[in-house]
Amino acid sequence: MTPDALPGERQQTILQLLREQGRVVSAQLAAQLQVSEDSIRRDLRDLASQGLCRKVYGGALPATPDTPPLAARHAQRREQKLALARLAAAQVLPGELVLLDAGSTNSAIAACLPEQQGLCVVTNAPDIALLLMARRGIEVSLIGGRLDARIGATVGAQALEAVAALRADVCFIGTCAVDADAGIWAVDGEEAALKRALLAASSRCVVVATNDKLGAQAAHRIGGVDRIDQLVLEADAPPAQVEAFARRGVAILRATRD
Repeated sequence: MTPDALPGERQQTILQLLREQGRVVSAQLAAQLQVSEDSIRRDLRDLASQGLCRKVYGGALPATPDTPPLAARHAQRREQKLALARLAAAQVLPGELVLLDAGSTNSAIAACLPEQQGLCVVTNAPDIALLLMARRGIEVSLIGGRLDARIGATVGAQALEAVAALRADVCFIGTCAVDADAGIWAVDGEEAALKRALLAASSRCVVVATNDKLGAQAAHRIGGVDRIDQLVLEADAPPAQVEAFARRGVAILRATRD
């Protein structure tokens, strides 16, 4: 890009780099785009004011993905979620006890779990429990507690107490953001606390993430990437993001395109 590029052109380039790399650094952008750091900082402020990125000291991170109500999330990115769900469900072994967190992607995983293999699924999500009741040969337990309609799951002290009494083989943690350096994140504090309890109660953890969640952060940290045993990503996940997680020793599975 030439130094006389218009601010709008620079900002589109910055957004593209942000999507590919998961973060941008002001000094590096200034050198790459041949403009002053002040110009870059103005660009980042403009983008942040539009909700397109999150400005931090020295650069910017992707904006935290929106978290609409669960019913709306079920209708979003269905094909991508189904491809991810098939691969994630294939990681469950016969006879395992599975902790399945709330979320539209985890609902898709529940629908893909193999039948008649002696699975026991414990969930805090009523929609997942109802879905699994129709599946053959899967024992279902529903965690009690305060039902949060937006999350579509039970949270709070009662739910935490129930999870603390469990020992599971594998958990599927729903996350609104996951970053190779900063870890796994949630928007809601009580939801994050329940997810941390699920992690503590499980021998291994599988995280399934659509592309919009990669490189982002939110308000409440669930845990570091060292807690992820397998990360299931879309077929076209940005290579820079995939490489960043691989450098941290995370086992990565890529869903195939249909």
